[in-house]
Amino acid sequence: MNSARRTGDIAHFASEVRSGHRAALARAITLIESRRADHQASARALVQDLLPETGRAIRVGITGSPGVGKSTTIDALGMYLIEQGHKVAVLAVDPSSARTGGSILGDKTRMARLSAEPDAFIRPSPSSGTLGGVAAKTREAMLLCEAAGFDVVLVETVGIGQSETAVCDMTDFFLALMLPGAGDELQGIKKGLVELADMIAINKADGDNIKRANLAAGEYRAALHILTPRSPNWQPPVKTYSAMTGTGIAELWQAILDHRAATTPSGEFDARRREQQVKWMWTLLEDRWKAKLRSDPAIRAKVKSTEAAVAEGSITPTLGADRVAELIG
Repeated sequence: MNSARRTGDIAHFASEVRSGHRAALARAITLIESRRADHQASARALVQDLLPETGRAIRVGITGSPGVGKSTTIDALGMYLIEQGHKVAVLAVDPSSARTGGSILGDKTRMARLSAEPDAFIRPSPSSGTLGGVAAKTREAMLLCEAAGFDVVLVETVGIGQSETAVCDMTDFFLALMLPGAGDELQGIKKGLVELADMIAINKADGDNIKRANLAAGEYRAALHILTPRSPNWQPPVKTYSAMTGTGIAELWQAILDHRAATTPSGEFDARRREQQVKWMWTLLEDRWKAKLRSDPAIRAKVKSTEAAVAEGSITPTLGADRVAELIG
């Protein structure tokens, strides 16, 4: 395809996405997920074309251990938001999906109400790849959803560990879901996750669980008071709710709005987004360096010989790193 024709095709494609055409949005996300060099070039042009229409959505990251009810929560929150007049996109960051097949594909059946809504769009993460690659594709998918008119983007992390940091680094608000269980649950909580969270929400606060949920909330509040909040303008709250009955869902959303209101006047909200953009650039740059090391046969052979020299102790790891850096310089 010559460049003039490709430019015209991209402009038409971008126009379809801007109009909210769901099939066009799905195709656009498929394009950015492609590993073909020509597709990647087109994807970069498309995202650049749509950039002025992005950035106006509220971006919410959601994490929680298996069984906490992420899918049910997203279904309930998404339906509440649609009732309030919002358009909701749901994306996933799942670096383990190459092995598991990606849980959000199954979750779509558990988001039964939301998946049937014309004002909702649910998309799994790429089916394989490193965390950095999957996260980068999810960021671009988020921009495309915003350009298509979705004003709330929910990004679910279904992986573990670093995927939580990746989702935190691409969203405005990071929500950690927990189960009732007070002390027992608290012992298993990851300190790093609590430090990332802008809110902790205890699910399944219904029926006989209400008392346990309130006890757990008290324990988490005590834990949060020990830690220094990452924002000088926001003390992460601990809420209880029930995704099954819908009780407390409105309060979760109100806390997300309160966070934006608290961090905007000081410039913190905008500063966080700018910082995320720069982090995104460096992540993409690192991915391209790694891709170059893997894709060029001559470079790959030299890297292998350097690795062997480091492994057998004939050169230091520092010198090995210098040699590899020179290959991609």
